Amino acid sequence: MTKEITAENFDTEVLQSPVPVLVDFWAEWCGPCKLLSPIIEELSNTYPESKIKIFKLNVDNNPKISAKYGIMAIPTVIIFKNGTPVEQFVGLRNKKDYIEAIERITK
Repeated sequence: MTKEITAENFDTEVLQSPVPVLVDFWAEWCGPCKLLSPIIEELSNTYPESKIKIFKLNVDNNPKISAKYGIMAIPTVIIFKNGTPVEQFVGLRNKKDYIEAIERITK
């Protein structure tokens, strides 16, 4: 199951992570976010945390984090490496796009 992340643990879990981190910025009311959720869940079950951590961040509950990363549309998926965003997807994408980015970033 994909873990939720909040402003309280974002720095520790994402910015200070020794492995890359994928964060799905979403909201309950967002239709495309609901379509993306099973893809994120599948990725979370596919990759071990020793390769990449995968989290969901509710934009309504964490507006400061969302604003910090300029989230203007959801779903937005950002992959962080060494605390820095290195890949960003805005809108619903297919699973292959995320897999290719994960594989490229975790080499």
